Amino acid sequence: MRRSQLFVKTRRQTPADEEARNARLLIRAGFIHKEMAGVYSYLPPGKMVLDNIKQIIREEMNAIGGNEVLMSTLQNKELWEATNRWDDKEVDNWFKSRLVSGTEVGIGFTHEEPLTNALKHFVSSYKDLPVYPYQIQTKFRNELRAKSGLLRGREFLMKDLYSYSRSQQEHDEFYEKIAGAYFKVFSRLGFSESITFRTFASGGVFSQFSDEFQVLSHIGEDTIYVDKAKKIAVNKEVYSDEVQAKLGLNKSDLSEEQAVEVGNIFPLGSKYSDALGLYFTDENGHKQSIIMGCYGIGISRLMGLLAEHFADDKGLVWPVSIAPFKVYLIRLGSSPTVVEAADSAYEQLTRAGVGVIYDDRDASAGEMFADADLMGIPVRVVISEKTLISASAELKLRTSKEPQIVPAQALAQTLEKQLQN
Repeated sequence: MRRSQLFVKTRRQTPADEEARNARLLIRAGFIHKEMAGVYSYLPPGKMVLDNIKQIIREEMNAIGGNEVLMSTLQNKELWEATNRWDDKEVDNWFKSRLVSGTEVGIGFTHEEPLTNALKHFVSSYKDLPVYPYQIQTKFRNELRAKSGLLRGREFLMKDLYSYSRSQQEHDEFYEKIAGAYFKVFSRLGFSESITFRTFASGGVFSQFSDEFQVLSHIGEDTIYVDKAKKIAVNKEVYSDEVQAKLGLNKSDLSEEQAVEVGNIFPLGSKYSDALGLYFTDENGHKQSIIMGCYGIGISRLMGLLAEHFADDKGLVWPVSIAPFKVYLIRLGSSPTVVEAADSAYEQLTRAGVGVIYDDRDASAGEMFADADLMGIPVRVVISEKTLISASAELKLRTSKEPQIVPAQALAQTLEKQLQN
């Protein structure tokens, strides 16, 4: 993409109405636009980051047998009444509306009920199970106070997967498999195992208990107790002597930490499948209950945490795996020889499949350098009269202090090696 074709502009001033650092940085860098408290629109580079996060998640869900679907946002009241989750006394963060006909509908915040109902048309025999449908979809939750930028919104992007198993053992095996897949996702996004913990927690409106995946952070809203040797944590909300004994933990081994929840997995039993009449017939012709689980990852929340976690005083510092572009190509000067050399570098990188944004504007060097840093692009490449003297290009990693000079003709090969390190 050429910068001159990108309608988005960076901002030097921090938005006065935004407290969260992640949102301030993302707004200034031109990644998001704030519509209202807890609601953001994603501009071209922001959508590219979201798409890259989604693709990593999609690959790991597909690898363990997930089938991607896309369920409706509007929800049938009767389905939720069958599981006792329509009443605001049971679920207090519904968004609800009415059709012109007067029919009351919900606006989806999770999808156990509609998906289970849909599966009644496809699951009847033990041969039809297990199944693992998932979706990547916008969710709506009527939070009392939206805060922390993308970390707690009223409208947000989420991956939610649902498992339907023939037995508790089959469910438990998949439950552990998806826990492993979650750690792969977070590792690929740049969150190391040393700061990411599976955390015993409350199940909220879903189940009695759950497992959260928490990333240690100074901006964390959750307090967790961590046994770093055993790689186990407990949310303060459910911590008790009984829970400590159940998990085989010693209080003296636990450290108190602040953390951000980036994913969760819930064992659901047959609560929803039984209530909605989804059963299967076993090998002996007997009707049996289906054991369910649900598994969420907050995609827009991850983007917010990544913006907080990978940033410095100059701006964002995206990991290569999710950056909207891998290279920020700067053309210094407008002479025909500089333009030709910069255009050639742009074409070379594009042909090699290296995601590049080409700053072809008539702007100062300082403005372009500042934008490259603010937007957090992993590599900055400069073509100028100075570099043309030696038929080279100046290359600088976002995380390094000093640039290096590389042959212009070998720019794509050099970058390929640099981006793999």
